[in-house]
Amino acid sequence: MRVYLLIMLLFSGMAFAQNTITGSVTDGNKQSIPGANVVVVGENSGASTDFDGSFKLTTNAKLPFSVKVSAVGFESKTISVTAANQKINVILKDEETKLDEIVVSASRTPERVIESPVTIERMGLQEIKNTTAATFYDGLENLKEVNFNTSSISFKSVNTRGFATVANTRFMQLVDGMDNSSPALNFVLGNLIGVSDIDVASVELLPGASSALYGANAFNGIMFMSSKSPFTNEGISVYYKYGQTSQDAAGTNDYNDFGIRAAKAFTKHFAMKANFTYMEASEWIAADKRSMTSGGDSHAVNQNYDGLNIYGDEVTTFIPNVGQVSRTGYREQDLTDNKVKSMKADFSAHIKPWADDTEFILQYKIGTGSTIYQGANRYALKDFLMQQGKFEVKGKNFFGRVYFTSEDAGNSYDMRFAAWNVNRAAKSDQEWFTNYATAYQYAGAVMGTNANESASIARNFADYNVLPAAISFLPKPTGSPRFEPGSAQFNSALATVVANPDLTQGAKFIDHSKLYHSDVNYNFRDIIKWAEVQVGGSWRKYVMDSEGTIFTDYDGPIEYKEYGAYAQLQKKFLDDRLKFTGSLRYDKSQNFDGNVSPRVSFVYSAGASKNHNFRLSYQTGFRNPTTQDQYIGLDLGPFALIGSAPENLDRFQETVNVSAAGQSIAGQPATINMSGQNAYHNAYTVASVQAFAASANPGDLQVADIGLVKPEQVQAFEVGYRTVVQNDLSVDLNAYYNIYNDFMNTARVISPYYGTVGTDPTNPAVQQTYQALAFGDRRVYQVYTNTTAQISSFGFGAGLSKKVYKDFEVGVNYNYAQFNFDQQDDPDFVAGFNTPKHRIKASLGNAKVIKNLGFNVNVRWNSEYLWESSFGDGMIPENTVLDAQVNYAIPKWKSVVKVGATNLFGKDYLQVIGAGMIGQMWFASWTINP
Repeated sequence: MRVYLLIMLLFSGMAFAQNTITGSVTDGNKQSIPGANVVVVGENSGASTDFDGSFKLTTNAKLPFSVKVSAVGFESKTISVTAANQKINVILKDEETKLDEIVVSASRTPERVIESPVTIERMGLQEIKNTTAATFYDGLENLKEVNFNTSSISFKSVNTRGFATVANTRFMQLVDGMDNSSPALNFVLGNLIGVSDIDVASVELLPGASSALYGANAFNGIMFMSSKSPFTNEGISVYYKYGQTSQDAAGTNDYNDFGIRAAKAFTKHFAMKANFTYMEASEWIAADKRSMTSGGDSHAVNQNYDGLNIYGDEVTTFIPNVGQVSRTGYREQDLTDNKVKSMKADFSAHIKPWADDTEFILQYKIGTGSTIYQGANRYALKDFLMQQGKFEVKGKNFFGRVYFTSEDAGNSYDMRFAAWNVNRAAKSDQEWFTNYATAYQYAGAVMGTNANESASIARNFADYNVLPAAISFLPKPTGSPRFEPGSAQFNSALATVVANPDLTQGAKFIDHSKLYHSDVNYNFRDIIKWAEVQVGGSWRKYVMDSEGTIFTDYDGPIEYKEYGAYAQLQKKFLDDRLKFTGSLRYDKSQNFDGNVSPRVSFVYSAGASKNHNFRLSYQTGFRNPTTQDQYIGLDLGPFALIGSAPENLDRFQETVNVSAAGQSIAGQPATINMSGQNAYHNAYTVASVQAFAASANPGDLQVADIGLVKPEQVQAFEVGYRTVVQNDLSVDLNAYYNIYNDFMNTARVISPYYGTVGTDPTNPAVQQTYQALAFGDRRVYQVYTNTTAQISSFGFGAGLSKKVYKDFEVGVNYNYAQFNFDQQDDPDFVAGFNTPKHRIKASLGNAKVIKNLGFNVNVRWNSEYLWESSFGDGMIPENTVLDAQVNYAIPKWKSVVKVGATNLFGKDYLQVIGAGMIGQMWFASWTINP
C-alpha cells in the first residue's frame, strides 16, 4: 500500500500548463459511449471517455487544432477546436457491424476484420465489459473456435483446432508483444503474468497455423493481448469482486479478486502506468476415484487398485501366490491445501521524444501464485514466480523489442512423489509388501479366508500393523503404521517430503529457467508505394536450470538458441477488390535443420459496397521440439521421461537393482547402469512385451524403432466468407483442412536391464533379454519421437450475429472438428486430439436495456469426446453450460456494478481427465474508472 501511495503522489504531483478540452461522446440514441478515444490530430496527446461518456483532454497543441474521436463499433469523427477550454459534444454513428473493427495480428498491419486473410476472433472493450465470466480471460471460452482445457480454477489453457492438453505447446500467447510461455516447459500458464481486467484494451485470436509470421509454436493458433496506453487512458481505476464457488467435492467457498491501475501522462512526451491484482479462491478439487487398472474402483475389491486422483497406489509389485498388489494411497485433496492464489503487478514508463508516433517503452511484469498443473503427473505449483522485463521502440512503421522471461518454481512439488515418499517415511516398500504377502498367505492357510478377505487382512496388517487374533503370532513389523491425513505425523512427513528435491525421498522440483528474446519489424509502406512490404526477424535463447530435478542439467544450466526472419508483401488489385498477401519465413533452431514457412492468401470483396468478402489461404506451420522434448530426464517411478536431444541420451544416467533371479540365474551383478541410449536404442514396444508375458513366445516381441525427435509440420488450407446483410446481420463462415507430417508424439518402451534386443531367438545376447523380461528386470521409458502415420484434421464453422429488436443482439456459432489417421500405420501413436466434434455457442445481450443497465447471457454446448494424455485417458461427457451477467453503470461515481454467474443451474462438469470437475460460481463486482 505504501508503494502504491508513493506512486499516486508521484503521478499527481506534477502539473503542466496546457489547454484543456472537455466534452462528451454519445451515440445516435443519446446514450453515452464509454472507452471512446479522443486524440489530437498530429500529436501524441489523447484521452478516453469514462462511463458517462465524458472526457477531459489536455494538450500543448496551438490553436486551432483538430481532435479525432473514435470508438469500436462506431464511425470516427474529426472535430475542429478553435478556443481554449472549449467544450465539445460528439455524436458517433454506428458502424455496420463488428466486422468493421480494426485488427493487426492477421497480417501485422491494421486492417478491418472483414478483410482479414485468415479466421480471426476479437474481444474489445465492450465485449470485455459484457463478459459473463468472472474475468475477461475466462470469457475467452465464449469466442468462436475456442475450447478450454481447465487444470485449475486459475489455470486454463486455450485449445484451437485440436491436439492440445493442459500444456498446450501448439498455441502461442503474446501480451504486449511478449511470449507468456514458461521458459522451462514452453506452454502458457494461463493469465499468470498476463494483463488485468482494467488494463486490457483488446484481445485478438487467430486459430490455425501462424508460423509464417510468428515462427515456431504458432502452430495451431496464437493470441494477442494488448494493454491500454497511459497516454490515452489516464487516471486511477479500481475493481473488487466477491463471489462464491460451489462444487460437490469442495463445497461452497469464497472467491475474492482485487485490482488497481494507475496511469498518468505527465506531458505529451512522458507517461507511466502501474497495475496490481490479487485473487484468492478454493480449488476445483480433483476427486476421480476410477481405477487405472482393471478389477474394481477400490482396494476392497481390487488389491491392485490405482485411483486416478489417489496417489501412492501407483507403487505396485507382483507377489507369487497372491497376485499384483498396490500400496494404499492418499487423495489429492490430502496432499495440498486446495487454495488458489494469484498476485501480479506490472510497471511501465513510456516516452515519446518527438512529434511523430515513435515511442520508447520500458516494462516490468511479475506474477506469483499457487495453482495445480497437470502433465504426466499432477503438480502443486506453490509460490510459483514468473517475471518479464521488456525494452521496446515502436513507431508508425516499425518496432523493435528485447525482453526476458524468468521463472522460479518456488515451493512446488509433484503430488505423486509426495504420496509415495510419505508412505515410505512410515514403512519401506519392501517391508510393506512383505507384510502384505505374509498376512495374506497365513490368513488363507490358518483362517480359511477367501481371496478378498485375505486381501483385507493383509492390507490392514501392512498399513496399520494390526492382525486378527488367529494369526497374531506373526512377527511385528519394524515400520510405523500408515500416517493418517491431517495427523501430526502425516503433516510433518509431508512437509519434509515436499521440501526435498531428491525424488527418491522427496517431491520438490526446482526451476530457475529463463529465456531471452528479441524481434524487429519494418513496414516499407512510406517508401514502397506499389505494395505494402514488411520484413522482420527474431532471436531467442533458452536457459534450462532445474538442478537436475526436471532436465539433465546436473552439472549446470543447458542452453540453446533459435532465430528466424520473414518478409511479407500485400497488394490490392481490381479496384482494390482483390487483396493478395504473401509471406515467407525461415527459422532455425540450434539442434535442428531450418524450416521455411510460406503463406499465400487472397481476399475478394464483392458487391457494390464491397461487403461480401471471400478469402482463400494456404500456409505451412511448424513446431520445434520443446525443451522438455529434448532435455527432460525425469524419473517418475513406474517410468522415466527421456528427452531425445542426442547429448541427452548420454546425460541421463540411472542405476537399477537387478532381481535375485537375475543375479543367481542370469549371472548379472546386483546393480546395472542405464542411460538414455537404452530407451532409444535397446528397447521393445510395450504392446509386444505384454503379448510376450501372456504367451512366452519370443516371436511376439517387437524391437522399438524410435527415431530422435524432429520438428513437426502442418500444411493448412482455409476458405472463408464474411458479409453484412441489411446493415445488422453479420455472417462469418470458414472451413479448414490440415495435413500434418512428422507429428510429434510420445511413446512408451520397455528396455531390459541386460542383453541386446533383437528378433533372432538363437542369439545369446537376445536370449538374455528374455530372461530379463521374465525376471522383471526391465525399465519403462517414455520417449519423444515423431509418428510415421499420416495425420489430417478438418473442420468448419459458422457464426451469425444480429440485432433483433432495438439494441438486443443475438449471436450463435457452430464448429465442427475431426481428425483422421490409420492406427495400423503406428499402433502406439496416441493422437490426443482432445476436441469435441460438435460445439454450439449462443449469446443474447443488450448493453443498454434501459439507461445505464445492460445484460448478457452465454450458453455453450459440446458433444462427448475422447481425452488422451500421459496422465489419463477417458471420455469427456456432453456438456451444456449457461453463464449470465447484469451490469449497471453509475456515472456519478464513474462506476459499473456487475452481478453474474457461471454454470448457472448446471451440474459439475469435466474438461480434463484427472482435473477437478468445474462447479458453479456467482460473483458481484464494482469497477471504478476515471
